[in-house]
Amino acid sequence: MGCCSNNGGNTGPFAEGRELVEFVYQAHGGGLRDQPVPNGGLVTICQGCGAEFTLTTFVGQCQACDGVHAVSPPRANDVANIQFAGKDFRLP
Repeated sequence: MGCCSNNGGNTGPFAEGRELVEFVYQAHGGGLRDQPVPNGGLVTICQGCGAEFTLTTFVGQCQACDGVHAVSPPRANDVANIQFAGKDFRLP
């Protein structure tokens, strides 16, 4: 079973905040993070600075403040599922 076969809970692809960002970043040996979000991405508001941006890959950054956001594949159909890693989080 893959990571995204989980049917709920608050871990893995259903985690929140930094935990979800770190999970997606590391999922499938790091191969998921740069994959495109279906349908051209999700237009959202940065949870760090409030700027609008489009999350085009499963892990992405706000162009205004570099705030790191992520969404997991089973939840990528709704902008409400985008999670923010926190203002102090930076990608390696």
